[in-house]
Amino acid sequence: MKVNLGEQLQKLREEKKMSREELAGEMNVSRQAVYKWENNKGYPDIENLIKLSELYDVTLDELIKGDQKFQKKIAIDEEEEEPSTPGFVIGIIIVFIGIFFDWGKFSFCVSILGFAIMLFYNELKQTFWNIKKDFKEER
Repeated sequence: MKVNLGEQLQKLREEKKMSREELAGEMNVSRQAVYKWENNKGYPDIENLIKLSELYDVTLDELIKGDQKFQKKIAIDEEEEEPSTPGFVIGIIIVFIGIFFDWGKFSFCVSILGFAIMLFYNELKQTFWNIKKDFKEER
């Protein structure tokens, strides 16, 4: 039988004979955060998962393998590591438009928008797709 992440975390903490408060102190999080993790009301971020795996001397795979819902929440996309080509191209075009057209203060704002698109294109795209996905799920 597969256990969810919360049950796994609680079992490992109890095996170490630690209280939630002791674990929270070790992890530099609140007692409430530990409670939420163990009751599946929230999930630890990747940094805390790594700390937990080291503290409990288990692999990350052992921690999350039984929890299908949590596995779906983890999206490791190697392409996000690289700068986005479409975002860079769109952003640089907008920056040049802002620089070469004399629209006063508006030109400066357009250039800043171009830089923001270059830096945050993947995040903007992901946010758009998440909103679209949520909208479809509501129907």
